[in-house]
Amino acid sequence: MRLIVNGTSIGITHMDRDFVVVESPAEYPPGEASILLKVDDSESRWNVRLPDGISASSKRVAIAVSE
Repeated sequence: MRLIVNGTSIGITHMDRDFVVVESPAEYPPGEASILLKVDDSESRWNVRLPDGISASSKRVAIAVSE
């Protein structure tokens, strides 16, 4: 699983319906992102909002489904 933010791919270690846990947090402001899920040869992608952005000091990142 990957979180794609402004063209940067960040590994996701855990995912829940309203947050993800990322491998390497970095500073990003609130905005749009995508979650990429690959299983074998199948790939799914969906858009999410990062209402609080990403803090370099926390691996937990709040997400909200984008409409």
